[in-house]
Amino acid sequence: MNTIFAGMADLESGWVWLAGAGPGDPGLVSLLTLKALQQADVVVYDALVGQGVLDMAGEQAVLEFAGKRGGQPSAKQADISGRLVQHAMSGKKVLRLKGGDPFVFGRGGEEARHLVEAKIPFRVVPGITAGIGGLAYAGIPVTDRHTNSAVTFLTGHGEDGGLSKDIDWDALAKSSPVIVVYMALSRIKQMTEQFLRSGRRPDEAVAVISKASTPDQRVLETTLARAAEDVAKAKMVAPAMIVLGENTKLRAGLDWQGAMAGRILDADLSGIIPQGKVPPKGC
Repeated sequence: MNTIFAGMADLESGWVWLAGAGPGDPGLVSLLTLKALQQADVVVYDALVGQGVLDMAGEQAVLEFAGKRGGQPSAKQADISGRLVQHAMSGKKVLRLKGGDPFVFGRGGEEARHLVEAKIPFRVVPGITAGIGGLAYAGIPVTDRHTNSAVTFLTGHGEDGGLSKDIDWDALAKSSPVIVVYMALSRIKQMTEQFLRSGRRPDEAVAVISKASTPDQRVLETTLARAAEDVAKAKMVAPAMIVLGENTKLRAGLDWQGAMAGRILDADLSGIIPQGKVPPKGC
């Protein structure tokens, strides 16, 4: 095994590692997840794990798809958890590989609890969640001292298929300057209408990021009132995130991928940051 893994834990027989593959770019996989990929006997992976990450698996690894995609036939969660237990009980080294981070809207907690009930030893290997890494690839800081000191992450899917009924939308709209919504593309009209009813401004800046950090990444800059219409016109596709807040305007000066393609970045903060928040020169 490569010396870069010296001192790191090994994926042992009978164990399950719940690991995050990051938002898409294979280069964002952690060293510990890479080590597990190379040691695993079986890799049970999600739909959001790209081929570039799977190509890192060892020759001995059996790759098992266990993805869930909205509106398409998908494996049941109980069946996936059962497969993890079955593989581990047969003495295999099992890697459960999820897009992003396994504990951020990834059902990693549910699978871990199932392993605990079956007395299967496990380890959690965090990954870069799309709500942070995907925004960074779009040139949008998830926080910036000039725009927001707080951020809220939420999912666009409730248990009944609609918007979550567990969220106090009015309180959220009033309290969080930046809101990052995962898996919301199919419900963007419902979502934006809810935020408007809850008091967010129609002209609030919004970014929609599709296939974040992959070669097919697309970023749509729009406003809350126009987001649903613009997404339809642009034919944005899942997986995608929606970001509401003034921090999205910083993309005009921080779109590093766009700069590689020739975009001229705006270095003048006064045209991007809300009035009164631009620090004096020299600060």
